[in-house]
Amino acid sequence: MDLGLSGKRALVTGASRGLGCAIATSLIGEGADVAICARDEARIHETAARIGARGFACDLTPRGAGKSLSEAVVQAMGEIDILVVNTGGPPAGTFDALASSAWELALNALFMSAIELIGAALPGMRQRGWGRILVVTSVAAKEPHPGLILSNAIRPALHGLVNSLSREVASEGVTVNAILPGLTRTERLQELGLGEEAVAALVPAGRMGTPEEFAALATFLVSGPAGYVTGQAVACDGGLLRSI
Repeated sequence: MDLGLSGKRALVTGASRGLGCAIATSLIGEGADVAICARDEARIHETAARIGARGFACDLTPRGAGKSLSEAVVQAMGEIDILVVNTGGPPAGTFDALASSAWELALNALFMSAIELIGAALPGMRQRGWGRILVVTSVAAKEPHPGLILSNAIRPALHGLVNSLSREVASEGVTVNAILPGLTRTERLQELGLGEEAVAALVPAGRMGTPEEFAALATFLVSGPAGYVTGQAVACDGGLLRSI
Protein backbone atom coordinates (compact mmCIF):
# COMPACT_ATOMS: atom_id res chain seq x y z
CA MET A 1 0.00 0.00 0.00
CA ASP A 2 1.27 3.45 -0.93
CA LEU A 3 0.75 5.57 2.19
CA GLY A 4 1.25 8.80 0.28
CA LEU A 5 3.84 10.16 2.70
CA SER A 6 6.73 10.78 0.33
CA GLY A 7 7.72 14.43 0.57
CA LYS A 8 5.37 15.19 3.47
CA ARG A 9 6.87 17.27 6.25
CA ALA A 10 6.44 15.95 9.78
CA LEU A 11 7.22 17.07 13.30
CA VAL A 12 7.43 14.38 15.97
CA THR A 13 7.98 15.53 19.54
CA GLY A 14 9.56 13.50 22.32
CA ALA A 15 11.46 11.54 19.71
CA SER A 16 14.99 11.05 20.99
CA ARG A 17 14.05 7.53 22.07
CA GLY A 18 11.14 5.14 22.56
CA LEU A 19 7.82 5.55 20.77
CA GLY A 20 8.57 8.96 19.30
CA CYS A 21 11.80 7.76 17.76
CA ALA A 22 10.07 4.68 16.35
CA ILE A 23 7.36 6.84 14.74
CA ALA A 24 9.91 9.22 13.26
CA THR A 25 11.95 6.31 11.88
CA SER A 26 8.86 4.78 10.30
CA LEU A 27 7.85 8.08 8.66
CA ILE A 28 11.34 8.53 7.27
CA GLY A 29 11.10 5.02 5.83
CA GLU A 30 7.98 6.15 3.96
CA GLY A 31 9.82 9.09 2.42
CA ALA A 32 8.73 11.88 4.77
CA ASP A 33 10.98 14.78 5.77
CA VAL A 34 10.94 14.54 9.57
CA ALA A 35 11.89 16.93 12.35
CA ILE A 36 12.23 15.55 15.87
CA CYS A 37 12.60 17.26 19.21
CA ALA A 38 13.44 16.43 22.81
CA ARG A 39 14.89 18.22 25.81
CA ASP A 40 18.34 16.62 25.77
CA GLU A 41 20.34 18.44 23.09
CA ALA A 42 23.09 15.84 22.75
CA ARG A 43 20.66 12.94 22.58
CA ILE A 44 18.28 14.54 20.07
CA HIS A 45 21.08 15.42 17.68
CA GLU A 46 22.59 11.93 18.00
CA THR A 47 19.21 10.36 17.24
CA ALA A 48 18.58 12.75 14.35
CA ALA A 49 21.91 11.88 12.78
CA ARG A 50 21.30 8.15 13.25
CA ILE A 51 17.81 8.01 11.69
CA GLY A 52 18.15 10.81 9.13
CA ALA A 53 15.90 13.41 10.77
CA ARG A 54 16.26 17.11 11.59
CA GLY A 55 16.98 17.55 15.30
CA PHE A 56 15.62 20.35 17.51
CA ALA A 57 16.39 20.61 21.22
CA CYS A 58 13.36 21.96 23.06
CA ASP A 59 11.71 21.69 26.46
CA LEU A 60 7.99 22.01 25.71
CA THR A 61 6.95 22.62 29.32
CA PRO A 62 7.37 26.44 29.46
CA ARG A 63 4.53 28.44 27.97
CA GLY A 64 5.33 29.55 24.43
CA ALA A 65 7.84 26.76 23.77
CA GLY A 66 5.50 24.81 21.48
CA LYS A 67 4.85 27.84 19.31
CA SER A 68 8.55 28.68 19.12
CA LEU A 69 9.42 25.11 18.13
CA SER A 70 6.80 25.04 15.39
CA GLU A 71 8.05 28.34 13.99
CA ALA A 72 11.62 27.02 13.91
CA VAL A 73 10.52 23.82 12.16
CA VAL A 74 8.47 25.73 9.59
CA GLN A 75 11.43 28.00 8.90
CA ALA A 76 13.62 24.93 8.30
CA MET A 77 11.14 22.76 6.39
CA GLY A 78 8.65 25.15 4.84
CA GLU A 79 5.52 23.79 6.51
CA ILE A 80 4.27 21.05 8.84
CA ASP A 81 1.96 18.56 7.12
CA ILE A 82 2.02 15.99 9.91
CA LEU A 83 2.19 16.75 13.62
CA VAL A 84 2.75 13.94 16.11
CA VAL A 85 2.39 15.24 19.66
CA ASN A 86 4.23 12.83 21.93
CA THR A 87 5.13 13.82 25.48
CA GLY A 88 6.73 11.70 28.14
CA GLY A 89 4.55 10.38 30.92
CA PRO A 90 4.34 12.47 34.08
CA PRO A 91 5.76 11.16 37.36
CA ALA A 92 3.92 8.40 39.15
CA GLY A 93 2.23 9.24 42.43
CA THR A 94 -0.99 9.37 44.42
CA PHE A 95 -3.05 12.48 45.09
CA ASP A 96 -1.68 12.93 48.62
CA ALA A 97 1.91 12.59 47.42
CA LEU A 98 1.74 15.31 44.76
CA ALA A 99 2.06 19.03 45.38
CA SER A 100 0.09 21.57 43.36
CA SER A 101 3.28 22.40 41.47
CA ALA A 102 3.38 18.84 40.12
CA TRP A 103 -0.12 19.26 38.73
CA GLU A 104 0.77 22.54 37.07
CA LEU A 105 3.93 21.08 35.55
CA ALA A 106 2.07 18.03 34.24
CA LEU A 107 -0.72 20.18 32.79
CA ASN A 108 1.80 22.33 30.92
CA ALA A 109 3.82 19.35 29.70
CA LEU A 110 0.90 17.16 28.60
CA PHE A 111 -1.92 19.51 27.65
CA MET A 112 -0.82 23.08 27.08
CA SER A 113 2.17 22.02 24.98
CA ALA A 114 -0.25 20.12 22.71
CA ILE A 115 -2.48 23.19 22.43
CA GLU A 116 0.47 25.35 21.38
CA LEU A 117 1.87 22.84 18.88
CA ILE A 118 -1.50 22.25 17.25
CA GLY A 119 -2.30 25.96 17.25
CA ALA A 120 0.90 26.72 15.36
CA ALA A 121 0.65 23.90 12.80
CA LEU A 122 -3.09 23.87 12.09
CA PRO A 123 -3.50 27.12 10.08
CA GLY A 124 -1.09 25.94 7.38
CA MET A 125 -2.80 22.55 7.18
CA ARG A 126 -6.19 24.17 6.72
CA GLN A 127 -4.85 26.52 4.09
CA ARG A 128 -3.37 23.64 2.08
CA GLY A 129 -6.43 21.42 2.58
CA TRP A 130 -4.39 18.52 3.98
CA GLY A 131 -3.03 17.75 7.41
CA ARG A 132 -2.64 15.04 10.00
CA ILE A 133 -2.54 15.58 13.75
CA LEU A 134 -1.85 12.60 15.99
CA VAL A 135 -1.68 12.86 19.78
CA VAL A 136 0.04 10.05 21.69
CA THR A 137 -1.78 9.48 24.98
CA SER A 138 -2.06 6.25 26.99
CA VAL A 139 -4.48 3.43 27.76
CA ALA A 140 -4.66 5.13 31.19
CA ALA A 141 -6.79 7.78 29.48
CA LYS A 142 -9.55 5.18 29.17
CA GLU A 143 -8.87 2.93 32.14
CA PRO A 144 -7.03 4.72 34.97
CA HIS A 145 -4.01 2.93 36.39
CA PRO A 146 -3.26 2.92 40.14
CA GLY A 147 -0.52 5.35 41.15
CA LEU A 148 -0.63 7.35 37.90
CA ILE A 149 -3.13 10.02 38.90
CA LEU A 150 -1.50 12.79 36.86
CA SER A 151 -1.74 10.79 33.66
CA ASN A 152 -5.17 9.43 34.57
CA ALA A 153 -6.56 12.93 35.06
CA ILE A 154 -4.94 14.91 32.25
CA ARG A 155 -4.74 12.53 29.29
CA PRO A 156 -8.56 12.13 28.99
CA ALA A 157 -8.72 15.89 28.40
CA LEU A 158 -6.56 15.35 25.31
CA HIS A 159 -9.14 12.87 24.02
CA GLY A 160 -11.82 15.52 24.44
CA LEU A 161 -9.65 17.96 22.52
CA VAL A 162 -9.01 15.44 19.73
CA ASN A 163 -12.65 14.59 19.21
CA SER A 164 -13.89 18.19 19.41
CA LEU A 165 -11.20 19.60 17.12
CA SER A 166 -11.64 16.81 14.59
CA ARG A 167 -15.23 17.93 14.01
CA GLU A 168 -14.15 21.51 13.41
CA VAL A 169 -11.56 20.69 10.72
CA ALA A 170 -12.76 17.44 9.11
CA SER A 171 -14.24 19.20 6.07
CA GLU A 172 -10.91 20.94 5.43
CA GLY A 173 -8.87 17.79 4.83
CA VAL A 174 -7.34 17.66 8.30
CA THR A 175 -7.66 14.61 10.54
CA VAL A 176 -7.12 14.62 14.30
CA ASN A 177 -6.69 11.36 16.20
CA ALA A 178 -5.25 9.96 19.40
CA ILE A 179 -3.19 6.80 19.62
CA LEU A 180 -2.96 4.90 22.90
CA PRO A 181 0.11 2.80 23.68
CA GLY A 182 -0.35 -0.09 26.03
CA LEU A 183 2.50 -1.87 27.76
CA THR A 184 5.24 -1.35 25.20
CA ARG A 185 8.93 -2.18 25.51
CA THR A 186 10.31 1.30 26.24
CA GLU A 187 12.48 3.00 28.83
CA ARG A 188 9.32 4.44 30.40
CA LEU A 189 8.04 0.94 31.20
CA GLN A 190 11.36 0.06 32.76
CA GLU A 191 11.18 3.21 34.88
CA LEU A 192 7.79 2.05 36.19
CA GLY A 193 9.33 -1.29 37.18
CA LEU A 194 7.27 -3.52 34.87
CA GLY A 195 9.10 -6.54 33.49
CA GLU A 196 8.21 -9.05 30.78
CA GLU A 197 6.71 -11.63 33.16
CA ALA A 198 4.48 -9.10 34.91
CA VAL A 199 3.25 -7.76 31.58
CA ALA A 200 2.58 -11.22 30.18
CA ALA A 201 0.20 -11.87 33.07
CA LEU A 202 -1.75 -8.68 32.35
CA VAL A 203 -1.96 -8.59 28.56
CA PRO A 204 -4.09 -11.06 26.57
CA ALA A 205 -1.40 -11.15 23.87
CA GLY A 206 0.95 -12.49 26.54
CA ARG A 207 3.81 -10.09 25.88
CA MET A 208 4.89 -6.47 25.66
CA GLY A 209 4.32 -4.59 22.45
CA THR A 210 7.24 -3.27 20.45
CA PRO A 211 7.82 0.35 19.46
CA GLU A 212 7.84 -0.75 15.82
CA GLU A 213 4.32 -2.22 16.10
CA PHE A 214 3.09 1.01 17.63
CA ALA A 215 4.84 3.10 14.98
CA ALA A 216 3.21 1.08 12.19
CA LEU A 217 -0.25 2.04 13.44
CA ALA A 218 0.78 5.66 13.96
CA THR A 219 2.17 5.85 10.43
CA PHE A 220 -1.07 4.58 8.95
CA LEU A 221 -3.15 7.07 10.95
CA VAL A 222 -1.17 10.00 9.50
CA SER A 223 -1.20 8.60 5.97
CA GLY A 224 -3.22 9.49 2.90
CA PRO A 225 -5.36 6.33 2.95
CA ALA A 226 -6.44 7.16 6.54
CA GLY A 227 -8.14 10.37 5.44
CA TYR A 228 -11.57 9.14 6.61
CA VAL A 229 -10.34 8.20 10.09
CA THR A 230 -10.70 11.17 12.43
CA GLY A 231 -11.79 11.97 15.98
CA GLN A 232 -10.74 8.51 17.15
CA ALA A 233 -8.74 7.17 20.08
CA VAL A 234 -7.08 4.02 18.78
CA ALA A 235 -5.27 1.64 21.14
CA CYS A 236 -2.24 -0.51 20.34
CA ASP A 237 -2.26 -2.60 23.50
CA GLY A 238 -2.38 -6.33 22.83
CA GLY A 239 -5.96 -6.47 24.08
CA LEU A 240 -5.23 -4.86 27.47
CA LEU A 241 -8.20 -2.47 27.46
CA ARG A 242 -11.43 -4.07 28.60
CA SER A 243 -13.68 -1.17 27.64
CA ILE A 244 -15.69 -1.28 24.42
